[in-house]
Amino acid sequence: MVETLLGGLLGGIFRIIPEIMKYLDAKNEREHEIKMTEKQIEFEKIRGAQKMAEIAGAEQAAWNTGALDTLKTSIESQFRLSGVKWVDALSSLIRPAITIQWVILLYPAVIIAGFFLAIGHDNVSALQALKQVFGPEEKAIVGAILNFWFLSRVFDRVKSV
Repeated sequence: MVETLLGGLLGGIFRIIPEIMKYLDAKNEREHEIKMTEKQIEFEKIRGAQKMAEIAGAEQAAWNTGALDTLKTSIESQFRLSGVKWVDALSSLIRPAITIQWVILLYPAVIIAGFFLAIGHDNVSALQALKQVFGPEEKAIVGAILNFWFLSRVFDRVKSV
């Protein structure tokens, strides 16, 4: 009788072991599928962000091309003569006159006044005052002026090549 009970017990154990293995295998497979789905979602997010960056880059490149074409057209149109001497002479003096007025007279006066006000009123060092009055915005203005005057030469070189 003990043999029968022992045989039945061992038979039951050997029968349940494959079921436990199937359950554990299915559990591991479900965890693996969940992890793979999460990785696929992360990958799709990255791919979507890259696609958006490509689209934004293409739009920026198209905008830059259009802006440069517009600038080129405006610069070229400024050099076209009307045929009336005094109009052409006045037209050719406008850019230099405005440049002299703003770049040589007014803007440096504002910078110098700000420099001396910072030293006298705020009691800061000369170097600190210089940093205050000639920051990134002023550097950008100087860069824009230089681009304005010398960019037409770049277009002329490209056109002649």
